[in-house]
Amino acid sequence: MRTLDLANISLAPKVLLHDHLDGGLRPATVLELAEQSGYEGLPAHDVDSLARWFREAADSGSLERYLETFAHTVGVMQTVDALERVARECVADLAADGVVYAEIRYAPEQHLQQGLTLAEVVEAVLRGFADGEAEAAAAGKPITVRCLVTAMRHAARSREIAELAVRYRRRGVVGFDIAGAEAGHPPTRHLDAFEYMRANNAPFTIHAGEAFGLPSIHEAIGFCGTDRLGHGVRVIDDIELPDGTDLAADSFAGATLGDIANIVRDKRIPLELCPSSNVQTGAVASIAEHPFNILARLRFRVTVNTDNRLMSDTTMSNEFLQLSRQFGYGWADFERFTVNAMKSAFIHFDERLAFIDDVIKPGYAVLIG
Repeated sequence: MRTLDLANISLAPKVLLHDHLDGGLRPATVLELAEQSGYEGLPAHDVDSLARWFREAADSGSLERYLETFAHTVGVMQTVDALERVARECVADLAADGVVYAEIRYAPEQHLQQGLTLAEVVEAVLRGFADGEAEAAAAGKPITVRCLVTAMRHAARSREIAELAVRYRRRGVVGFDIAGAEAGHPPTRHLDAFEYMRANNAPFTIHAGEAFGLPSIHEAIGFCGTDRLGHGVRVIDDIELPDGTDLAADSFAGATLGDIANIVRDKRIPLELCPSSNVQTGAVASIAEHPFNILARLRFRVTVNTDNRLMSDTTMSNEFLQLSRQFGYGWADFERFTVNAMKSAFIHFDERLAFIDDVIKPGYAVLIG
């Protein structure tokens, strides 16, 4: 069996369902694109200082403050060339980390400041992904990347973005999402978009249960019919544990689940958990107090994700390593979490099965020995 360290974790095949394109730029790319475009708002002007600023600014414990950091990344992603470059580099960075399948999300409506249309934004990102896939394959690191188009929950373009998702679903867009600050912007404000997706047999996920808690999860499931929960970490609020329970235990047999927690587990609704980000936004206090282990041991469909690699200064391998150190997970656990993610992807069943049988299981067999 291979040692469970960062180098070997990077070799493990990984599946990423929740990662924002505008949250994963290389600091050097932000600086170069700012110079090329004349963007003058950056808070630092060398790679190390800028990387540190993003990480520290995101460590506020507030989702709203966390979201403010995106003004700078979105600010330099307003041209076709910039979008193509960021998308291509995203694929390269994920492939280098051992990610074999990823669904990357972004909000097309945020990239129109210099006159691009929604269609031009989507097509630029898709070209960047395709170029990145080709380069990764040539380097011996094959990866498949698909995207989710996101509507901002405080805006009023969600139906339009849902239509965009359906229009491009055979060209690389596999689903729809809403994102942004949860408080004051319930998912039910966007029912027409979700109804459109269901009418067109198209999948969607909803950012819910990160900052706002159980009401957001209830609306996302009961009224909107979401296929997955973006974060969903506050489902823990509907689970009662005996006093003195060790959060790193390997069994939570005494747990009592409420109606919302039961429906999430019973229906196998995937949880797109993002440990480092959940700490940064204040959804949980620390990795040690993250409910990931409780949810995993209770057999919820948990998945491991990065959310925003720049802001959290993280990778999928780093997220796995943190969980291993905190909760004692081994290769078999990470294989299960990866299969969970692949089962939950928005591509077709035969494609998901091929990844599980031909890529994920053989990859972990080598590590487990």
